[in-house]
Amino acid sequence: MKKAIIIGASSGIGKSLAKLLADNDYKVGITGRRTKLLNELKETNSNSFFIKTFDVTDTKASIEKLEELIAELGGIDLIILSSGTGDLNESLDFETEKKIIDINVIGFTNIIDWAFNHFEKQEFGHIVAISSVAGIRGSREAPSYNATKSYQINYLEGLRQKSTKSKKPIFVTDIRPGLVDTDMAKGEGLFWVMPVEKVTKQIFKAIKNKSKVVYVTKRWGLIARLLKLLPRFIYDRM
Repeated sequence: MKKAIIIGASSGIGKSLAKLLADNDYKVGITGRRTKLLNELKETNSNSFFIKTFDVTDTKASIEKLEELIAELGGIDLIILSSGTGDLNESLDFETEKKIIDINVIGFTNIIDWAFNHFEKQEFGHIVAISSVAGIRGSREAPSYNATKSYQINYLEGLRQKSTKSKKPIFVTDIRPGLVDTDMAKGEGLFWVMPVEKVTKQIFKAIKNKSKVVYVTKRWGLIARLLKLLPRFIYDRM
């Protein structure tokens, strides 16, 4: 039986992925800040789920709890980082920006580094991180969110270089969702908002294929290409 940990499993994509992995014979460590929601998830399949509660911004506690979880699972094959935050912040309120940076950069880096180092020591493993199509370009409405997702995209690419150079079977998958029907979808006039279940199935397929970069759903890959090609003088006016 394969063993996975999902950081950020109390809601949204992380929760949906946890259910799908359990349905496919994984033992799953589920983490998040809200113990009540994690317990509710565990009650749906008590034999498959193992719980640890922590906030990713507490860098020391995060690693301690993850090490405990690996011991309880009896090993680890797959680590999925689905925790993240974002908000609209046209007024550039610094506390809003700092919260996003603390979670999406500091918390992300702490856990991703730990995961990669752990897999290097055991000489195999698979890291999956949920970044975003938003990391392709900047945003006047959510500057920190887009910038931190760009950071994640580049960081994951760096880890893929490291794994290739090491020649060990350590796989790094960057999942880039567009708009998904979760609490993270903010703003007016949203389009192509995808159901969580459809997104989750495509992510699971990417995990099985050990893909490097996947846009979910697939149509958001087209949006990403268009964003990359859009001239700066046009984008600046949007």
